[in-house]
Amino acid sequence: MGVAGCGKTVVGEALARALQAVYIEGDRLHPPENVARMARGEPLTDALRAGWLDAIGESIVATVSGGRKAVAACSALKRGYRDRLRRFCPGIVFVYLKIDRETARRRVANRKGHFMPASLVDSQFAILEEPAADERAVTVDATAGVAAIVREALG
Repeated sequence: MGVAGCGKTVVGEALARALQAVYIEGDRLHPPENVARMARGEPLTDALRAGWLDAIGESIVATVSGGRKAVAACSALKRGYRDRLRRFCPGIVFVYLKIDRETARRRVANRKGHFMPASLVDSQFAILEEPAADERAVTVDATAGVAAIVREALG
């Protein structure tokens, strides 16, 4: 979990390989209307995120119910979003890829072929609620190398 540009996809894929888990790319589960909205530089509302979060939760449940482990990449920026995912999978553990605003903005601006413009990075930081002490979450430095992040997440 984390803001755009923190490395959710690359870290999620590497973590899934390390765990021999199914990787679920949350961005692929956005409805077309959400993708179009973000591509226009419009941040999503809580209401627009609800169905997307449910789709991710359902994918996690389907994977785990099938006897496999799951690693899902999802911004999960607010505690309420994480709580919604916990309703699907109470034992879920979040890996918070913590990054500073400037690094995130630079990474998003340098991406090719992604719908999320760098202009939305500020809106993500504006709503970000870092995981609280009572949440099952591991906070890692998103500027570290992928292998180091995976090791820390598994630690």
